[in-house]
Amino acid sequence: MILHTIFFYLFSGITIASALMVISSRNPVHSVLFLILAFFNAAGLFVMLGAEFLAMLLVVVYVGAVAVLFLFVVMMLDVDFTELRQGFLQYLPVGGLIGVVLLAELLIVLSGWAFAPNVAGNAVQPIPDMSQVTNTAAIGRLLYTHYIYFFQIAGFVLLVAMIGAIVLTLRHKPRVKRQVIADQVARSQKIELRPVEPGKGI
Repeated sequence: MILHTIFFYLFSGITIASALMVISSRNPVHSVLFLILAFFNAAGLFVMLGAEFLAMLLVVVYVGAVAVLFLFVVMMLDVDFTELRQGFLQYLPVGGLIGVVLLAELLIVLSGWAFAPNVAGNAVQPIPDMSQVTNTAAIGRLLYTHYIYFFQIAGFVLLVAMIGAIVLTLRHKPRVKRQVIADQVARSQKIELRPVEPGKGI
């Protein structure tokens, strides 16, 4: 029990510290690396809670795909961070207002939150019973029955976010020629075949 408590505080402390470093680090590459560290420690907390499927899902999906993708995008794209920081003060009032609204909502939720009397019983005897249904089967049953519409909406949101990221990063560079399909289709010139003698070329 003491070892369980030590690991809980260890994983929790590293997760919180990594999350703070994600938003306070000046180097975006360091921010992504701290994000990966936070994901690993959050996966450790999931393992301690008995949700090993969610822990492996967090490592495989978020660390193995999303975080690494962020890292490659930050390192490979020619992003001018100096130009991005110049517009920070312009959007600071709007961002501060949104932050105050979110903080007020969190305080309202936390002020009315309390432990239910049957929480301890639910933790000891989860529904469905773990001896009959595994974690993976229970999660799949909930996602594809009770929460199927929310699951589909989340998929559409991710699709829109992916398309938006592609559109935002697809910038026109003056030295790079882009293919214009309409101009190619509208061309009226015909292909001319010329006889080439062997060994002479065109």
